[in-house]
Amino acid sequence: MDSFILPLLMGASQGAAEGNNNAIMGLLPFVFIILIFYFLIIRPQNKKRKETEKMLSELKKGDKIVTIGGLYGTIQSVKETTVIIKADDNVKLEFLRSAISSVTQPSAAKEEKIEDKTEEKSEEKSEEEKEQA
Repeated sequence: MDSFILPLLMGASQGAAEGNNNAIMGLLPFVFIILIFYFLIIRPQNKKRKETEKMLSELKKGDKIVTIGGLYGTIQSVKETTVIIKADDNVKLEFLRSAISSVTQPSAAKEEKIEDKTEEKSEEKSEEEKEQA
């Protein structure tokens, strides 16, 4: 009788060890799927949300924008949660900030800063060329 019970017990202990490995191997595909979802869906979506929040917080008077509905206009004034947009000569509309999808042209103040930076870079390059000569 001992010869019958002993192999059964030994087989059960080996089966338990293999069962743990099978459980881990069974969960491995789910871990990979979660990682794929994170890198392909969740992470880019969070990045885009942060960029949109930054763009909405930097809105200024004079920016040319496009709303979610496709309306082009120029910002006349910026309030805490809303923006007044000039769509035509006598047409002013009030939109929520979240209804703005993109800024097509920054205001003149932003453009001047960009132009100043490009001029400084070109001046630096010309000075470097003079030094090399």
